[in-house]
Amino acid sequence: MTLAMDTRATKSAAAVQAPDPAKLGPLVERAINDVAAGYSGVLVSMGHHLGLYKAMMGAGPLSPRELARHSGCAERYLREWLNSQAASGYVTYHAASGTYELTPEQAFIFADEDSPAFLPLAWQVVASMWADETKSTEAVRTGKGVSWGEHDHRLYCGVAAFYRNGYRASLVSEWLPALDGVVAKLTAGAKVADVGCGHGHSTVLMAKAFPKSRFWGFDAHAGSIEAARRHAEEAGVADRVTFEVAKADTYPAQGYDLICFFDCLHDMGKPVAAAEYARKALSPDGTVLLVEPFAGDKPEDNHNVVGRLYYSASTTMCCAHAISENGTHVLGAQAGEQLLAQIFHKAGFGHFRKATATPFNLILEARP
Repeated sequence: MTLAMDTRATKSAAAVQAPDPAKLGPLVERAINDVAAGYSGVLVSMGHHLGLYKAMMGAGPLSPRELARHSGCAERYLREWLNSQAASGYVTYHAASGTYELTPEQAFIFADEDSPAFLPLAWQVVASMWADETKSTEAVRTGKGVSWGEHDHRLYCGVAAFYRNGYRASLVSEWLPALDGVVAKLTAGAKVADVGCGHGHSTVLMAKAFPKSRFWGFDAHAGSIEAARRHAEEAGVADRVTFEVAKADTYPAQGYDLICFFDCLHDMGKPVAAAEYARKALSPDGTVLLVEPFAGDKPEDNHNVVGRLYYSASTTMCCAHAISENGTHVLGAQAGEQLLAQIFHKAGFGHFRKATATPFNLILEARP
């Protein structure tokens, strides 16, 4: 038996072609670049938590000693941190003076927490994925699911922060106006449900923009609902926003004028049931706003940097949660417009269209 196995292994090894050096080199370079990105991501997170980017923003060229004085951190460590950032292109090095500067463009990504491109907290998602590696590996091996609440705590803040500023930049100014007649209803006073609201950033943004409307946020994760309530209090909109723990097919059906699903329907094991419930919970002329990760309808359409990001997240989070619900579908984060349209048509919606899109999101409109 051992001899037969050894023979097969030898034949298998012999059948493997030698790699083409012209193709191997760029692939190795890309993989090393990814490893370096993993290393530098830790330092980006450190830079955010230590206030290093904020200390550099608008300060002009700084030496490591000057940054140490501004930030209260140790100079010797900062020399290494700054050179890591310069090698990544995240800060700019001036060789003649031996100083480092955060340009306006770099500050827009790493220091300005209100910027739609602010990214340091996105690495919290990566940290959570590594923390959950054993759990995710076992899930892939066995086919079992991993529910949202089972993940490392850094996932929730990281995901909320990743989406928050994008919503802040586009939700009120672009996405809602792209829906037929919705802004007029919200301005006059409407009832809105935000299903799968997470930390409530989307709900709070809408409540601040439309003070005559009333908002309800629902999520199955109790910890996220607690965070959402805090955010509503801090934003001064708690008087017209209610957050409750509820699933996508159990929240109170109150004849909503608008029901929103922000980057969450693809995580659900029963998306048709969620859409059916939304149809019943809508007013007769109500609208569903469906925001989903940007994706084409074919896998090859998504073999790019955005698809790479979302397929990776989908493996460990989105599909894992849908499987944990033992439902009817496992859509994944790259479902695409065509499949999502099928979900809503099956749920009894007669109207479904793409209202607009960004490099990261599809913004879709559904009506009964």
